[in-house]
Amino acid sequence: MLLVATDVRFEEHDAGRGHPERPDRVRAVLDGLDAGAPRDARRRLAPRRATRDDLERVHTVDYLDHLERFCMEGGGRLDADTGASAASWEAALHAAGSGLEAVEALERGDGDSAFCAVRPPGHHAVSARAMGFCLLNNAAVTAAALRDRGERVLVVDWDAHHGNGTQDIFYGDGSVMYVSMHEWPLYPGTGRLTDTGAGAGAGATVNFPLPAGATGDVYLDAIDTVVEPLAERFGPTWVLVSAGYDAHRADPLTGLGLSAGDYVDLTARIMALAPPRRLVMFLEGGYDLAALRDSTAATVSTLLGRPDRVEPATAGGPGHTVVHAVRDLHAAELG
Repeated sequence: MLLVATDVRFEEHDAGRGHPERPDRVRAVLDGLDAGAPRDARRRLAPRRATRDDLERVHTVDYLDHLERFCMEGGGRLDADTGASAASWEAALHAAGSGLEAVEALERGDGDSAFCAVRPPGHHAVSARAMGFCLLNNAAVTAAALRDRGERVLVVDWDAHHGNGTQDIFYGDGSVMYVSMHEWPLYPGTGRLTDTGAGAGAGATVNFPLPAGATGDVYLDAIDTVVEPLAERFGPTWVLVSAGYDAHRADPLTGLGLSAGDYVDLTARIMALAPPRRLVMFLEGGYDLAALRDSTAATVSTLLGRPDRVEPATAGGPGHTVVHAVRDLHAAELG
């Protein structure tokens, strides 16, 4: 059974006229869910509203006060890329609470995995400010809650843009491993190969800064030769995925070379890293609506054990040298 966390509030968040992070994205994802997950194989999950205690694990009080006030006063531009409206605060609170609700539902045995079809996205939001279309860091809120009760959390981010917010929040934390496969160079300009964590978190940040045109076989190489053995040593008790779909070759904002079919293989590989009923996915980017629909369908059909590739998987693109460099850099942790 697949748990699907979504809410009408997510369509009410308005990032601004003509903004690529638009309400139609949620509708495309829901269409993908209809295509890839039969209704009798999924259960609707109502996201709960994240509390201040939930949020203050990862965000500063001053930032939360500012964001709430900004939205209540009607919203506008938070930076050149990131907008909010009067409805955005409630949308962001429920997006941040979706993973927390999913964790509780999975622990009750209500499902086998969870997909949070949320907006605004979260992985660029740092502790003290919004950026990159993101207001609150949805995956980080859930990861921090799990960490604080003694869990070991693996966060895999396959969005085409590096999740700088998630990396920053856990950079010195050895109980949360953050893995990102992203296009380089690309916004926000973070996620260098040599960014591997600090202090207690040394070695627990793993970045694959991939060249434009990288294809599915490069991603699988990264998982098989680096991520899987690192995860085996790390021993995650939960796996969270920042599931952006802007690595699809049709995406207008990026230059990577994946197809919807590649998300079948990526999802299957990540499922193998997670203990039973301990996998939660969060929608991040993805701005071509057809690609977003088809990639979502590929993901959820795989979560249900009935993979529908939709498009052929891809191979032959650049990026294997990056994977080899990351493997060499993390040789000590790989053993």
